[in-house]
Amino acid sequence: MISKEEVEAAQNAWATGLLEIGSASSWEESHRLADALVRKLYVTDGSLLFCPTLVQEKSFRSDIEGSVSYFVGQNPTYAEDKGFALKGWTHVRFDNAGIVTGDTALAMGHYFFTDGNNAITKVEYTFAYCKDDSGAVKIQLHHSALPFSG
Repeated sequence: MISKEEVEAAQNAWATGLLEIGSASSWEESHRLADALVRKLYVTDGSLLFCPTLVQEKSFRSDIEGSVSYFVGQNPTYAEDKGFALKGWTHVRFDNAGIVTGDTALAMGHYFFTDGNNAITKVEYTFAYCKDDSGAVKIQLHHSALPFSG
């Protein structure tokens, strides 16, 4: 079973990790931190479904390389990635519309990214969580998108 508290802890770890990636002193350090974040918080067995924000060409990722690239860019395989974690975010806040728990867990809502000018970007997300063989909560599905602006 995955509890609401475990989902919230995973969200906090994700937000903290994203900010750490963005505040690293070099791109190489950011890349190392992004790789560590993906390996710690996402499934790495080939069953990952990752649809990140702000991409069009390769919008579905299932591996570590594609996930890390989204966070830090500079990967010719994913040329449109500019490094979402490198945008100078100073704060990340999850606002869950709902969390469904059980053998797996689902969370959906908005997360808000604050930049260095205190401007806030609102993003819609859906994450699905599972536990690995050691009992660690992992993200199995990550889908996020900017809200429709009509």
